[in-house]
Amino acid sequence: MTLYQLLAQFIRQHWRSYVAAAVMLFLVAALTVLIPRKIGQIIDAMVAHNLAGEALIWELATVLLMGVAIYFLRVGWRLQLFAASYRLGAQLRLRLYQRLSMQGPAFFQQQRTGDLMALGTNDADAIELAAGEAALAGFDGAMTFVLVIGMMTLGVDWRLALATLLPFPFMAWAFKRITHHVHDASKESLERFSKLNDHVQETISGVRTLRVLGLEQRNAEQFAEMAEHAADASLRAQRWEAAYEPAVGVALTAAGALTLGVGAYLVWQNEMSIGNLTAFSMYLGQLIWPMFAAGWVLSLLERGKAAWGRLRPVLEADLVIQDLGKLQNQPEGTIRFDHVSFSYPGQANLALNQLNFSLGSGQTLGIVGATGAGKSSVLRLLLRQFETKQGHVTWGEHSIAAFPLERLRNAINWVAQEPFLFSASIASNIALSNPQASREQIMHAAELAAIHEDILRFPEGYDTPVGERGVTLSGGQKQRVAIARALLTDSPLLLLDDALSAVDTDTETRILRHLAELRLARPERSAIIVSHRLSAVAEADHILVLREGVLIEQGTHQQLLALDGWYASQWKYQQLEADLNAA
Repeated sequence: MTLYQLLAQFIRQHWRSYVAAAVMLFLVAALTVLIPRKIGQIIDAMVAHNLAGEALIWELATVLLMGVAIYFLRVGWRLQLFAASYRLGAQLRLRLYQRLSMQGPAFFQQQRTGDLMALGTNDADAIELAAGEAALAGFDGAMTFVLVIGMMTLGVDWRLALATLLPFPFMAWAFKRITHHVHDASKESLERFSKLNDHVQETISGVRTLRVLGLEQRNAEQFAEMAEHAADASLRAQRWEAAYEPAVGVALTAAGALTLGVGAYLVWQNEMSIGNLTAFSMYLGQLIWPMFAAGWVLSLLERGKAAWGRLRPVLEADLVIQDLGKLQNQPEGTIRFDHVSFSYPGQANLALNQLNFSLGSGQTLGIVGATGAGKSSVLRLLLRQFETKQGHVTWGEHSIAAFPLERLRNAINWVAQEPFLFSASIASNIALSNPQASREQIMHAAELAAIHEDILRFPEGYDTPVGERGVTLSGGQKQRVAIARALLTDSPLLLLDDALSAVDTDTETRILRHLAELRLARPERSAIIVSHRLSAVAEADHILVLREGVLIEQGTHQQLLALDGWYASQWKYQQLEADLNAA
């Protein structure tokens, strides 16, 4: 879909607003072209001594009333037209948000956050201006141009009008040349702003790391360089947009000279009255707006086309995960991985290779292995953040793809390896999974996650703001808040993706004990615990050991110790490390 198709579709949807604005603009244009003719008639009547006294006052009052009517009509069409164009901006931003919220991690691995933010601000604004300002200036300018040329040709003198229009083809040629440069410069300006926006976003997010590494000066120099490039690109776009004005000025100056020369000759030959020449000159002055409007419209449209060229691919990008599931019942039963192989987009190596396992309802599965073994990949496939390359993932009797994404993910509580907290209070972050939860329920979830006592020590307790991404909390506190969030809902499957890595062993033991108590209270609830710390999975019903995506060992804790393989050696090492730390 091109920008013009987008605007046409939007105008059809809001045709009432555009028709009302068009009618008012037509009345404005009609009154505008009638005023010079009225003034010309008044001048001719005064020269002929046929107008004076009260009659003159009434004629002047008529002109004044026409000016007042133009004022109120201009206010009216602005209210109609701009209200409609603002709706387009809101719709585009909503479409962008909805599309981004439906995309999977693979999409965001190829996109920059600052660039996506720029699409929802500068680029959406440029398209909004094309729907509002450009539509206004285009219709108003075209209407005024047609009416003024009609009055000059039919109402005054066609010969003078023809002579006056001679410079305008050269102006049209200049506009064509300028428009091409405006498009390229506008596109570069938007891209430069996007890069600057991305740099600012990354800087603010990582400001503490920059300070620790002493990179403030270097980062400031990079920002200054990028800001200068963005300013230069914007200035180039402004320079080319400013080139419309000299083209208009030269054309109108030449037209004015022709009007005086040809008009004076016609008056000298008694083929035109002074009043008509005055009216014609006023009409020529009214052509200033249509000419400037043409440049303004072309500039806005080119900016809009450049912005739409950046925004459209994101809006029309294929969803990484197709949400085609139809089953509305809640997933339940045994979870199975049947010869599942998977690799991340753009990577040749398999993250999982022919993985087979099953997790019965109410059981706990532990997944361990070295870094990069594929542990988190299992959880991502269960959440359908990615699709399998080979094999099947089923829940009960159905493939997980048979469930709508919302239904599937509502059945899973997931605590990520790096939990994300929003810039809100601790209570609001815990209640994110269940906004209707009472304060008592929130506090109970916090107790299960062993974070309740920490929260009470904060100045405002549960109402303490955590800052952006939970910056005021430690790593362990953020993990426990995320665990409390997961435990606040009663979903049949709990996924912990190394969610205890930042807590001490005593706190880990307390949390695992609370999870065991929850299992007793609801025996049908299943859990998958991914961890580097083997003590977190020691009580699991079954444990998988992965190496480079391949299942190399499996069994209970005691069975794996008896195998004397990777699990056993790692357990001995971690126990020795714990003893040394305790000493």
